[in-house]
Amino acid sequence: GSEFVLEPLCILPVKLERCPGLEDSDCCYLCFPGLLDGAGIAEEPLLLAELKPGRPHQFDWKSSCETWSVAFSPDGSWFAWSQGHCIVKLIPWPLEEQFIPKGFEAKSRSSKSDSKGRGSPKEKTLDCGQIVWGLAFSPWPSPPSRKLWARHHPQVPDVSCLILATGLNDGQIKIWEVQTGLLLLNLSGHQDVVRDLSFTPSGSLILVSASRDKTLRIWDLNKHGKQIQVLSGHLQWVYCCSISPDCSMLCSAAGEKSVFLWSMRSYTLIRKLEGHQSSVVSCDFSPDSALLVTASYDTNVIMWDPYTGERLRSLHHTQLDPPMDDSDVHISSLRSVCFSPEGLYLATVADDRLLRIWALELKTPIAFAPMTNGLCCTFFPHGGVIATGTRDGHVQFWTAPRVLSSLKHLCRKALRSFLTTYQVLALPIPKKMKEFLTYRTF
Repeated sequence: GSEFVLEPLCILPVKLERCPGLEDSDCCYLCFPGLLDGAGIAEEPLLLAELKPGRPHQFDWKSSCETWSVAFSPDGSWFAWSQGHCIVKLIPWPLEEQFIPKGFEAKSRSSKSDSKGRGSPKEKTLDCGQIVWGLAFSPWPSPPSRKLWARHHPQVPDVSCLILATGLNDGQIKIWEVQTGLLLLNLSGHQDVVRDLSFTPSGSLILVSASRDKTLRIWDLNKHGKQIQVLSGHLQWVYCCSISPDCSMLCSAAGEKSVFLWSMRSYTLIRKLEGHQSSVVSCDFSPDSALLVTASYDTNVIMWDPYTGERLRSLHHTQLDPPMDDSDVHISSLRSVCFSPEGLYLATVADDRLLRIWALELKTPIAFAPMTNGLCCTFFPHGGVIATGTRDGHVQFWTAPRVLSSLKHLCRKALRSFLTTYQVLALPIPKKMKEFLTYRTF
């Protein structure tokens, strides 16, 4: 028996439409299962499925029910759900074929070996012993992770190891092997809640943790979880940390109006980005590392050029319905922001009970979905699905834009994955091309 409830919802046919408002040369296509309005844009994402904690249990007073974090493994084969009460659920993706539309299946690199050897992956329950705030999967597979597995499982040294890190209420970080659910390491050092975690995308098993003790810490799991650096400077709780896909930068957001950009090579502060009017609580890099977005209680998302520190655009979250009174000053306060896998869309969760989807080239959302008490959101690595977590301990899966990127955007994404803004500006190419490559065409 599973300990959670899966609530299926109807899946409607897919229709492919062009997004109005974008120029033909820059546009992509939206593919929302569901009803579309007259302009060809989905009125709201469809709720594909919802996971709810199962039968209630007796927990001690330290526990809570919030889903503070959700995560997909980089290859899309696993989903991790912090369902409250110190429990993390590891769920093979897709959930069940009859509940997920065609085309949303994971491109798992382990599926063949699993089916031939140990059988299909099974759901696992991780009892972390403390409230779980942060979750992060390691890249998979990677040679360093196999070495870590070999140290703890010498009898099977060739088994690749997908790792999940969990940040706990007591400042501990527990490292788990996903396939077996075994605890590999326990990292100690933080003096308060570990609010967020991020692995380097390169597969080097360098882990960054963000804590309410106002520090970030860098851990090397190849060296038995050795702490190799402490980053100080924040004056408030650190809510979020994000490593750029090219592994050159780290962004940290605390309960402050500015965000910090750090070098992942020297572990020194590069610059502070200032522009928000209230606490910044979430941040994310674009897939090509050329853009950084930050979300704040001031109801704004700011899009930055992380290389120059330039503020490129602000996305303001206005309420669809005016409040009944003036009591909820922060009713549109943002909780989470994330980029889509191809880098053309953003998803945001706010306290006004809405999930919003934004196109990179537009100033207003292209779609809304009603959700209550949202706390976090993340895209499926291969697109098409957004997962959100709530204060009630629920997880919801929504349809998201399935896109065919223009050749123009694909070229920009490829170039910006290894060229900084300054390197692009130094190229002997036309000004308009430089503006496009540096996202100055908004």
